[in-house]
Amino acid sequence: MPAQLVRQPDPESLARHAARDLVASIAQAREARGVAHVCLAGGTTPMRCYELLDGQLDDWTGVHLWYGDERCVPFDDPESNHGQVKDRLRARGAAWHPMPATLGPAEGAIEYGREIGGTVLDIVHLGMGPDGHTASLFPEHPVLDAHGPTAGVTDSPKPPPERITLTLEKLNAGRRIVLMVTGEGKSEALARAMGQPDRRIPASLLDRSKLLIMADNAALPA
Repeated sequence: MPAQLVRQPDPESLARHAARDLVASIAQAREARGVAHVCLAGGTTPMRCYELLDGQLDDWTGVHLWYGDERCVPFDDPESNHGQVKDRLRARGAAWHPMPATLGPAEGAIEYGREIGGTVLDIVHLGMGPDGHTASLFPEHPVLDAHGPTAGVTDSPKPPPERITLTLEKLNAGRRIVLMVTGEGKSEALARAMGQPDRRIPASLLDRSKLLIMADNAALPA
């Protein structure tokens, strides 16, 4: 089954579309189950989406905010996903679940795994790097085979090397997955991510039956 695809003309349009889509997903989850479990992503395009959310959603009651991955740095470090999101999104009334980055990859992954447990994520936001990685799941890395909800990474090919990530298993267990991709520099990886599943392109391993790809004109193959 091919993934759904939404094309937007530019990163700003994509961020605005993603924000509206996230608000709708939260409403659907709260209506169906009384709560909404949202997995947030790092990266430039997701951050612009999160800047827009406070203006689009007034009531964050029952919304739980999780993360797909985190760098093992303090939250006030510019590399911290949680720190970057908190600089942009107030989400007053939401329940925040930052990854315990300063515990390090092994202990932090165990602790976050205990916290998230069997929680089913209603919507999973992800970005993708030019190498096809998503969250902190890198090409042909052993963590691609990890079981359970979380894994520690000590040798990320992209700095910083120490990270905590949700596993591919946990991401694919979400009810809905949104992959946001912008820029010409990611067009080749996106074309491969939309092709056959390939461990050299981790984004290609996402569950196509649940996947919505949002991409701008620069990133989409011609």
